[in-house]
Amino acid sequence: MPITLDQLNRAPLAEAAQMLDGLYEHSPWIAQQALAQRPFFSLAALKHAMVTVLAHAGVDAQLALIRAHPELAGKAMVNQSLTAESTNEQTRAGLTNCTPEEFAHIQQLNAHYNAKFGFPFILAVRGPRGTGLAKREIIATFERRLGHPVDFERAECLRHIHRIAEIRLNDKFGFEPVVGNEVWDWHEHLARHSDPEFAERGELTVTYLTDAHRACAADIAARMRECGFDEVKIDAVGNVVGRYHGATPAAKALLTGSHYDTVRNGGKYDGRLGIFVPMACVKRLHAAGQRLPFAIEVVGFAEEEGQRYKATFLGSGALTGHFNPAWLDQQDADGVTMRAAMQHAGLPATLEAIGALTREPSNYLGFVEVHIEQGPVLNEMDLPLGVVTSINASVRYLCEAIGMASHAGTTPMNRRRDAASAVAELALYAEQRAAADGDSVATIGMLQVPGGSINVVPGRCRFSLDLRAPSNAQRDALERDILAQLRAICERRGIGLTTEETMRAAAAPSAPAWQTRWENAVTALGVPLHRMPSGAGHDAMKLHEVMPQAMLFVRGLNSGISHNPLESTTSDDMELCVNAFSHLLDQLATEHKH
Repeated sequence: MPITLDQLNRAPLAEAAQMLDGLYEHSPWIAQQALAQRPFFSLAALKHAMVTVLAHAGVDAQLALIRAHPELAGKAMVNQSLTAESTNEQTRAGLTNCTPEEFAHIQQLNAHYNAKFGFPFILAVRGPRGTGLAKREIIATFERRLGHPVDFERAECLRHIHRIAEIRLNDKFGFEPVVGNEVWDWHEHLARHSDPEFAERGELTVTYLTDAHRACAADIAARMRECGFDEVKIDAVGNVVGRYHGATPAAKALLTGSHYDTVRNGGKYDGRLGIFVPMACVKRLHAAGQRLPFAIEVVGFAEEEGQRYKATFLGSGALTGHFNPAWLDQQDADGVTMRAAMQHAGLPATLEAIGALTREPSNYLGFVEVHIEQGPVLNEMDLPLGVVTSINASVRYLCEAIGMASHAGTTPMNRRRDAASAVAELALYAEQRAAADGDSVATIGMLQVPGGSINVVPGRCRFSLDLRAPSNAQRDALERDILAQLRAICERRGIGLTTEETMRAAAAPSAPAWQTRWENAVTALGVPLHRMPSGAGHDAMKLHEVMPQAMLFVRGLNSGISHNPLESTTSDDMELCVNAFSHLLDQLATEHKH
C-alpha cells in the first residue's frame, strides 16, 4: 500500500526510515539523515532534503555510495545478487535480455569505465519519463560519458543516483507525474515532424514555413482545441494562437508562450516546453469548468531561431509591431523569398495583415514564459526550477585581425605579425575579464585563418565576439574593456584591425511583481528558490518592449545542454513546472477577484 506524507511525517524515526528503505543502494543513511528535516510538505521537498544530505556528505561518502551500486548487466546481475529495485530497473531496460554481442560490448564498456574512473557507471535506466531507456540509448550514453573528466563524471553519477531515488520514491508513494508524462508525450509527438534532409538522419530540424513547420503548427492547433481553448487560429506569420476566455468578455488577458521552430539538429524542448506547459494548465481549467478573472492567450511563436531567414524573433516581433518589412524580400539558401514562402503556406504575405497582429498592451496583464534552462546551473545544483531575474544584455561583433603572412621557419618569433596569436591573446583576456564579473560571459565562437597553411605565420584571422551581462551597464563595461584590450594587443603586435557590430540587445529585467509571483509559485511547491539570469535570448525579450514580463526555467539534463539532440528534462520536472504555472494563475485570480 502506498505511503503518504502524513504517515512519514508522523512515524517514529526508525519506522519512517524503514518506509524509505531501498531508495539509495545499500545506503540507508541518506534517507535517515534527511528525516531530521521533517515535516515535509511535498515530495519535492523530501527529494531535495536527500539531495542536500548527499551534497554535504563529502567526496569519500559520495564515492562509497557510487561504489555500492552494481555495474549495468554486470556480475551482480549474472549471479542474481541485485537488490529487488535494481533487478526491476535493469529488467525494464532489457539488460537482463541482452544478445551475446550486446552483453560482451557492455562488459567491455564496464571494464574501460572502471579503469578510467575507479567506480561503476551509474545510469537511471528508467529514463527521463520513468518508463525505461532502450538498450541502444544506454550503450550510446555509456560510450559518450567515457569521455568525461573524472570529477565531472562523479557528479554526473550522483545526479543519476538522485534520479533513481526519485523514481523509487514515486513508486513508494504511488505517485505518477500524470500531467508531466502527458506534456512529455506531447513533445515526442511533435518531434515526429522534421525537415526532410534532417529527418532522414533522425535529426530534429524545423525551420520557418517548411512542410514540417506547418505540420507542427497544425498539430499544436489541434492540441489546443483538445485542451479546451475557446479560440484557436494560425495567424498571418504562422504563429499558433489559442485563447481561453476569462469569466467576463471585457477581461484582460495573460499572454504566454514560446517558439516551436528549432535550430538545425536541435532538441525537443527548446521553446516548445513554454507552449505546452500553459496548454496543460488550460486543460486543467477546462476539465474543472473553471473560468478565471482574466483570459489566457497562449502563442506558439512561428520563428525565433532565424535559421531559414535572418529574422530572429519574427513571431514575437510581429506581436509587438516590430516586423521588419525587408524580411519579406530575404531569400533562403534555395533562393525562395520569405514572401513566396508565406504565400505557399497560404498566408497573406502583406504588411497590412502582419501589422494587424500588433497587440495593444493595455489589453494584457503581462507576459510570462517557461523555458528549459539551456545551461548547466540547475542541473549541477540539483534544482528542478529557477526564477529568471533578467535576460542578459548582449552585443556581437565580427572582426578581422590583419598581420603579415610569412615563412614559419625563417621568421623569428620577435619579428612576427601573427594575426592568430593576437586573437588568441584576446581570447584569454576575454575569458579572465568576463569571469571577474561573476555573471558576465565572453565568447569567441568563430575563429578562422583564411588560406592558412601549416608552415605559414597567419597573416589574417577572422573572429567573432559575443558579450553578455545581466545589465546594460555591466555589458557596456565588459565591451569597453575587451575592445580596448583588443586595440592595445593589435597595436603592440603591429596588427591591423576591423570590427563590425552585428547585434546589440538591451537587458530585459523581470518585472518585480511578476518575478515575485514565480518565486511564490516555486516556494509553494516545497522547492528551494533559486534566482538566476538568462544568458540566452528569448521571446520574452521582445514582449518586454511593450509589457511586463518574467520567466521560469526548468532544469535540463546532460549538463543542461541545448540546441542539441541530447537536450532533455524529466516528466517529474515538467509536472512541477505545470504546478508552478497553475499556482501563478491562482495568484493572479486572487489579485483580480474584485
